[in-house]
Amino acid sequence: MMVLPGGLPGADYLNNDPRIHQMLKRLNSEGGYTAAICAAPKVLVNAGLLDGRRATSYPGALDGMDLQQVDLQLERVVTDDKVVTSRGPGTAMDFALELIGLLVDENKRNEVEKGLVR
Repeated sequence: MMVLPGGLPGADYLNNDPRIHQMLKRLNSEGGYTAAICAAPKVLVNAGLLDGRRATSYPGALDGMDLQQVDLQLERVVTDDKVVTSRGPGTAMDFALELIGLLVDENKRNEVEKGLVR
């Protein structure tokens, strides 16, 4: 799994690095998980990983991008196949729990969530 942190200008730095795009594409082609939160889904858009998928991001982070092939959602966390996106700092815990569920299992996710006293 490769997880891209959000925030600016960090997401822009990731987006402007061709090595990041290559790693994402390779991981995706090998069946691995990719995940991005906040402004970082823009990197997944530019790498072509969101084409034909449902996704979410920080409001306005994807403005001006070609999203004709992306089914943009307003949910806190969106998982479509092996691509996970989340909206921002307020959704970070939900994002983390989703990743735990995918990487380990739902029992571990529930165990961690219970300890958070949400």
